[in-house]
Amino acid sequence: MFVDLPGYWPPEDPRPDPPRRRLSMREQKVLVWLIGVNALLLLIAPIGGASLVQLLIHLAGHY
Repeated sequence: MFVDLPGYWPPEDPRPDPPRRRLSMREQKVLVWLIGVNALLLLIAPIGGASLVQLLIHLAGHY
């Protein structure tokens, strides 16, 4: 049904892709710290948010 004609497809690029850039040690440490802080905030933020909602409910009940 289909005929593959020679020279129909463009030639592949002979140059290989450049290697991916690696993180330096300092960048790795910063990344680990950021992940750690975000994980900690993931645990603390819902508790703080619930406390703020309770405060708003409490303040709304007094007026």
